[in-house]
Amino acid sequence: MNHSNPIPAPNLAEAPVVLGLRTVIYAAPDLAAATAWYREWLGFGPYFEQPFYVGFNVAGYELGLDPHAPLAAGSTVTYWGVADIAAAHTRALALGASADTPITEVGDGIKTATVQDPLGNVLGLIENPHFRL
Repeated sequence: MNHSNPIPAPNLAEAPVVLGLRTVIYAAPDLAAATAWYREWLGFGPYFEQPFYVGFNVAGYELGLDPHAPLAAGSTVTYWGVADIAAAHTRALALGASADTPITEVGDGIKTATVQDPLGNVLGLIENPHFRL
């Protein structure tokens, strides 16, 4: 570790560089099918819908569907907050998602699960009674 060039303290008078999480983009090789599935699962339609991208505003965060993005195989999972994980999980499965990991109590009343949407994207669900916007 090089201590000769320490990281300067942030200037609190300047705007922060990172404002927070904003968007998750899922691969949507069949954009029409993906749009229809997410419209049904979310219970509302997109605010932006073009042949190259569809965007849903989900409580101030963006869910983007990109027909040119490759399905990602990796360690990143985006968790969507839900009020009732059992109901959200059941609804996703009823709409054609497949179970990935079961609903699990991870501690302190927090529950998580993952499903795969009909296109194979991993969708995380989290019920966290401690998180407030």
